[in-house]
Amino acid sequence: MKKDIHPDYHTIDVKMTDGTVVQMRSTWGKEGDQLALDIDPSVHPAWTGGSSRLMDAGGRVTKFKKKYEGLGF
Repeated sequence: MKKDIHPDYHTIDVKMTDGTVVQMRSTWGKEGDQLALDIDPSVHPAWTGGSSRLMDAGGRVTKFKKKYEGLGF
């Protein structure tokens, strides 16, 4: 491999939304910097199971359901 073409890979602190801090290796920032997350696996619906309801109010989901209502959905 060529020398001096890869970014610096170092340890940073990642602050989760609940306040916990996890050390990870990254190319972001400098050694010891802290990255504060707005969304993390502890709160995002993709990881928590998506308990929120889908609010559509006559939009795309309603049109889809109406179009295919006779097919047993």
